[in-house]
Amino acid sequence: MLLRLGTFNIENLMTRFDFSGWRNQLRQDRVLRLYDVQDKAIYQQLEQARMIAETDDTRQLSALAIAEADADILCLQEVDNMPALEAFEYGYLYRMVGNGYRQKYLVEGNDSRGIDVAVLMRENTRTGERIEVVDVRSHAMLTYQDLGLFNDELALTNQAYDKIFKRDCLELDLKIGGKPFSLYVVHFKSMSARDNGDGRTGTMAIRVAEARAVRQIIERRFGTGRTADRDFAICGDMNDYQEKVQVTGTRREGYRFEPRQEDVSALDVFTDDGFVLNPVQRRDVMDRWTLYHARGPEEQHLCQLDYIWLSPALAERNRDAIPEIVRGGQPYRTVFPPGQEVERFPRVGWDRPKASDHCPVVMTLELA
Repeated sequence: MLLRLGTFNIENLMTRFDFSGWRNQLRQDRVLRLYDVQDKAIYQQLEQARMIAETDDTRQLSALAIAEADADILCLQEVDNMPALEAFEYGYLYRMVGNGYRQKYLVEGNDSRGIDVAVLMRENTRTGERIEVVDVRSHAMLTYQDLGLFNDELALTNQAYDKIFKRDCLELDLKIGGKPFSLYVVHFKSMSARDNGDGRTGTMAIRVAEARAVRQIIERRFGTGRTADRDFAICGDMNDYQEKVQVTGTRREGYRFEPRQEDVSALDVFTDDGFVLNPVQRRDVMDRWTLYHARGPEEQHLCQLDYIWLSPALAERNRDAIPEIVRGGQPYRTVFPPGQEVERFPRVGWDRPKASDHCPVVMTLELA
């Protein structure tokens, strides 16, 4: 019995216009900064026109990326709400894949921008097995205090009664062809920098707590020490990495690529004792990335932010399965190591439009 499982940060699938750039230039789109707009109403009209024009290409590319992944179950991050998901599925994705994702799940989480995690599911797998939803649970209301996770490091920026998950941990109990399968969908705290500091280090404690919370939720469900032989997966944008490919050089001079291990990562919570396994590690060390990060030629790297973590039992049963990473929707500014270049989807631009700043990750799993 086979299940094709995927995850994708679709990047700001929104139904709302953001006019905050009128007062805060840091949030103003770069194209509008080229024009001297003195009237707020005109600014709002221009911003609406810009977003509508840009969004059509962007969502066609997002749909192409999802169609290429061709998952039976697709975990999504950065979805505004259910109307946004339904409009995208009907207006864009349906045109790419036809009669597909009839089951949709989203619970409003804690993100200040209103972006949530969601799940799209087919009614049956590609091999004809029924996909049934037994239960859906949100853990957005859990606090540090609830799970005993508050510590001195968190106290620097948080309170004990603050919510752990900056979005949610959406838990789904499923049956695939009658067999139980549990899915946990997350989007961890971003590596946002304040006061020009190290954003990754400054937000690490929050992601560590999120990872510990996910682990506690799973251990409470199956029992501490009894999770290894269960079929479950943790999917989503972890906003952290244990390794990266450092990129140096320029387009004119040529690029150099150097794999580097990180000393510390929030993801160590998952891997230090083999609680779950990252099957993307089965790919070559230079070919595991799902995102290109750049702030000029002095700060460039490729890294994996998007994960399908497998329980030990699921990983062992699928020990020869290698995840796919869909990169055809990446903008042309993304630097590919030699031999990894792909044919981009039609109308992909230098920086935009693009399918997302993230790449979908998908793999076919054999279930018990």
